[in-house]
Amino acid sequence: MLKRWIGIAFGVGLLAMMSPIWPLDSEAADPSACDANAKMANLNFTVKDMGGKDVTFSSHKGKVILLDFWATWCGPCKVEIPGFVDLYTRYQSRGFVVLGFSVDDPVSKLKPYAAQLKMNYPVLVGNGRTDVQEAFGPMWGLPTSFLIGRDGRICKKHTGFATKEQFEREIKALL
Repeated sequence: MLKRWIGIAFGVGLLAMMSPIWPLDSEAADPSACDANAKMANLNFTVKDMGGKDVTFSSHKGKVILLDFWATWCGPCKVEIPGFVDLYTRYQSRGFVVLGFSVDDPVSKLKPYAAQLKMNYPVLVGNGRTDVQEAFGPMWGLPTSFLIGRDGRICKKHTGFATKEQFEREIKALL
């Protein structure tokens, strides 16, 4: 019986350590600290939004930027977006912006998708813009999100789903 409980406890502990939702940073450990050696983000891009307007990344320098690479066919992306809508609404006035970079969808797919999810932040058309993706390094899956500090350094990178609460802790610490 004791061996069984030890096995269960070990399994639960192992699962908790492997879970992508497991909080790797705690509030007490200051999860926002942007490493002094963090790479500078290349903000020298101008991309069209789904309305055809030019959006220049560098115009957002001095703000905390959440750059989210996503696609309409990506399930975890769809789960994260409502959290980004809420975070943008709550922190925009404090110098926070979300840039949603759709990696391969045409505008005809983006507009109804963005309307359905009530996306209130710039939705950028990344179809054919591999140069932007390459500038941020290898992406091993979607969503891939970058939190860029006011000084232009890439402070956090998330590959795959991350919780709204995790993003909020990191954003608040950078604001």
